[in-house]
Amino acid sequence: MVKTPNDHSSRRLRNIIGGSAGNLVEWFDWYVYSAFALYFAHSFFPKGDQTAQLLQTAAIFAVGFLMRPVGAWLMGVYADHKGRKAGLTLSVSLMCFGSLLIAVAPSYAQVGVLSPAILLIARLIQGLSLGGEYGSSATYLSEIADRARRGFWSSFQYVTIIGGQLTALALLVFLQATLGEEAMQAWGWRIGFGAGALLAIVAFIIRRRLDETLSYENVAAKADRRRSTVGNLFRDHPREAFLVMALTAGGTAAFYAYTIYMQKFLANTSGFDRATASRIMTVALTVMLFIGPIAGRISDRVGRRPMMIFFGVGATLFTYPIFATLEHAHSAIAAFALVMASLVIVTGYTSINAIIKAEMFPADIRALGVALPFAIANAIFGGTAEYVALYLKNIGHERWFYIYISLLAACSLVAYVRMRETKTTSLIEED
Repeated sequence: MVKTPNDHSSRRLRNIIGGSAGNLVEWFDWYVYSAFALYFAHSFFPKGDQTAQLLQTAAIFAVGFLMRPVGAWLMGVYADHKGRKAGLTLSVSLMCFGSLLIAVAPSYAQVGVLSPAILLIARLIQGLSLGGEYGSSATYLSEIADRARRGFWSSFQYVTIIGGQLTALALLVFLQATLGEEAMQAWGWRIGFGAGALLAIVAFIIRRRLDETLSYENVAAKADRRRSTVGNLFRDHPREAFLVMALTAGGTAAFYAYTIYMQKFLANTSGFDRATASRIMTVALTVMLFIGPIAGRISDRVGRRPMMIFFGVGATLFTYPIFATLEHAHSAIAAFALVMASLVIVTGYTSINAIIKAEMFPADIRALGVALPFAIANAIFGGTAEYVALYLKNIGHERWFYIYISLLAACSLVAYVRMRETKTTSLIEED
């Protein structure tokens, strides 16, 4: 039976939805840690005030990022050699195990220092998983999409990243409303990690049914294809690899500042109660879900570079004013407006950064090329953002963090201005 264009379009859409759904679950599992940290920090780190407990929890959050370059290396190579689909199923399996480990981890009161040690091991496993997830999912969505709408479809990677964070926050808000503060502190936070493990099993089943991309199949059919290795990456594509790091530095730092840290900032600095801070972020992130695909579609028309420059200029100029004003925001509506302004700015980066990276590399080394340089920059600047913010607050210089994010955005802006337009120079050959 001959397949029609409609059959191909329908199957492509199913693959994009399936790949995106799995990505959402991966990031839900990752973000549950940050969303529920206000409630479980005391279970693993009982000493000190709330800021000190959050600081120790953020340190483990940052340490988890150290495994992401390792995961990007191992699973990037795996996805280039065994296929994008194989990489996606392996990453979600590891994430499931890490979430389950945290869900059943004993508290410090029960086993002492073994408790934070278990938390650390679980986050290292999740970091390994997420390091491979980014490259595999970015490559898969970029390759499975049609040329005319690659910016639009690839934007769903960050839509599902935000969706994972939003789902984690929505679950938090629901549990806050149904269980109350005391139960959340005692045991309610474990529900988030248990739900993540169950959803990861569902994602594994979905990913097993995805089609492989034509780009990978064409490369796999070549008897003399180049091996995907770190040496080959930095020897044959040094400019592109270091450009990915430069593109990522400011973008990932701003993303974690505006989304992950913002919830704690609203509760710990602005003075909102934890439930209100969670609701503000939930609504703001919901709106952001719809902005990403619009920005991705705009990039299909005007190019990727203008969108990145929009982010670079906005983050450089407005990060300090937004956070400084939020310090004294007592109205939830005013706080929401300021948070929303920061999310609109960072959408210029989040909506298209994955497709830009994928378009830079040939298919035989694409998953590794997308994953490893990104993971290195993300570990240095993204994973540490929350820790830097809390450390500077702890020593009485919180506003230095606003300057830090602004300077990183300015450095990345230089790369955005100097980069080639990847929409017209893309190395993704298949449509």
